[in-house]
Amino acid sequence: MAAIEVSELARTYRVGKKLRRDGAKRDVQALRGVSFDVPAGQLFGLLGPNGAGKTTTIKILTTLLLPTAGTARVLGLDPARQHRELRRRIGYVFGGDKGLYERISALENLRYFADVYRVPRELKARRIDELLEVVGLKGRERERVETYSRGMRQRLHIARGLLHDPEVLFLDEPTIGLDPVGARELRETVAALQASGKTILLTTHYMLEADELCERVAVINHGQIVAEGTPAELKRRATGKSVIEIEAFGVDELVVERLRALEGVDAVSVEHVDQAQLVAIQSQHGPALIPALLAALGPITVGRVVAREPSLEDAYVELVST
Repeated sequence: MAAIEVSELARTYRVGKKLRRDGAKRDVQALRGVSFDVPAGQLFGLLGPNGAGKTTTIKILTTLLLPTAGTARVLGLDPARQHRELRRRIGYVFGGDKGLYERISALENLRYFADVYRVPRELKARRIDELLEVVGLKGRERERVETYSRGMRQRLHIARGLLHDPEVLFLDEPTIGLDPVGARELRETVAALQASGKTILLTTHYMLEADELCERVAVINHGQIVAEGTPAELKRRATGKSVIEIEAFGVDELVVERLRALEGVDAVSVEHVDQAQLVAIQSQHGPALIPALLAALGPITVGRVVAREPSLEDAYVELVST
C-alpha cells in the first residue's frame, strides 16, 4: 500500500484587496490537479521553484490546509477528515529558525515537545536519548539552543519531529540556509532515517541533495506536476544535449534573453558564485555553439568556458523554464 496517495489535488486562494494595487479580489491557483504516490519506506522528493506549490502540498498532507478539490491519503487516512488520528502518525519538519525555544536547552525543548506529542512518560527519557544520538547532538543537549549553529538547530528540528516515532516524515526544505558541512551532516541524518524504514517526503531547491537522497522525484511548477521518475530517468530527458558553462561578470536579464534567443539554445540558468556568475546553457549543438554564445555576451568579462554532460539540475532547469 502506498504511504501517500495524492489524486487531482487543487488549492485556490482568494487574494484580498489589501494585497492588490487595483483593490480587486482574485483567485490564485496554488495547486492545479497534482497527483503522485509514495510507497511505504521510500524517500520521495518534491522539487520546484518558489511558489510552485511544494509547501502547499505538504501543508494539505499534514492537515494544516484544506484542499479545494481532489483527494489525499496518508497511511490510508484523509488529512481533511481524520486529522486527529493522522497527526499522531506523521512528523513535519520545516527549514528555518522557527519552532524551537532558544533560551532553553535542546534537552528541555525535547522534553516539552514530548509532552505535547503525548509520548508516554516511561518512554520519554529513552526516546529523547536515542534521538539525540541519531541526529548527532549527544553531549550538546544541555546547551541553550541560542548557542547552536543553524545545522545543529535543523538536526534538533528533526529530533523534535521524530519524538512520537512517526511512520511518515515530511521535510520541507530542511537544509535551507545551511553551510555545506551542516547540509552534508543533515543529509546523512535523513539517509539514515530512510534506511531505518521511514517514509519521507522531502522538498528541496538543491538538486545535488535530491540526486543523492531520493529514490524518486516529482517536479512541480505553477501548481502542476511536470515530470516524475527516478533522478536517472529525469537526467535522461536531457540526453543528447550538452551543457556549456561560462563564468562571467555583469550578466543581466537582457544578456540572458539574448542567449535564450539564439538558435539551438534550449535553456539558460544563472547562478551567483562569489563575485562572478555561472551561466549554464543547454544545447544539442555542444561546443560548436560557444562562439555564438560569447558573441551574445558582448563586452562582458568572461572567465572559464567548459562543456559537460547534463545533471539533474540541468534537467530540472529545462522542466521549470518551459
